[in-house]
Amino acid sequence: MTKVLVVDDEASISGAVSYALRREGYTVETAADGQEALDRVDAFKPEVMVLDVMMPKLSGYEVCRRLEGRPLRPAILLLTVKNDIVDKVLGLELGADDFMTKPFDMRELVARVKALVRRGPRPHPGDAGEATQEPIQLGGLTINLLNRTVHTGEGLIDLTPKEFDLLALLAGHPGRVYSREALLEQVWDIDFAGGTRTVDMHVQRLRKKLGPWSDCIQTVYGIGYKSAEPLT
Repeated sequence: MTKVLVVDDEASISGAVSYALRREGYTVETAADGQEALDRVDAFKPEVMVLDVMMPKLSGYEVCRRLEGRPLRPAILLLTVKNDIVDKVLGLELGADDFMTKPFDMRELVARVKALVRRGPRPHPGDAGEATQEPIQLGGLTINLLNRTVHTGEGLIDLTPKEFDLLALLAGHPGRVYSREALLEQVWDIDFAGGTRTVDMHVQRLRKKLGPWSDCIQTVYGIGYKSAEPLT
């Protein structure tokens, strides 16, 4: 059963969100501050975290920063009372996968959590009769679109949902050059020319995780990025 960690210092909000998610069949735990959130991630190992930005001890932004690089870190949906594109881009730059502004519609929040679960980096077993998609071979990488995993000869590479989306988009269109603005719009659903630093930071983190295969993602100077040609 999918685990969701709800982090908010307002008990009324965390209680309402937890109730709505439990009704959808999720296993839910809560935390009331940023430090407790980090502790619960280690103990509870959630697939998704609904994370408030303004909290005691550690902000949601700081929690995102400290989770960066951890193996199998949860997909993160940030909640904030702010409605500024700069705050939204900052959260995405720090590794958040989605963003909602308070007050929010509970049905939309549940739908966004479901989307993060579907896009999650962990394999999800399918039915025996489920249709399959051919994996993409890119250099030494095998990108499985069905269960959203990336394998090498050395094992599984753990990617966040957005890192996987970025890699899959580029690898799925070999040699095609994507501007930073196009990647921001297609991967993050943001039409905002000022937020292209988000793309650069995610590419930097993705390359670090790919290690010896980092050159599969190529920079097109002055424009954006493309993938190398896949093996045939």
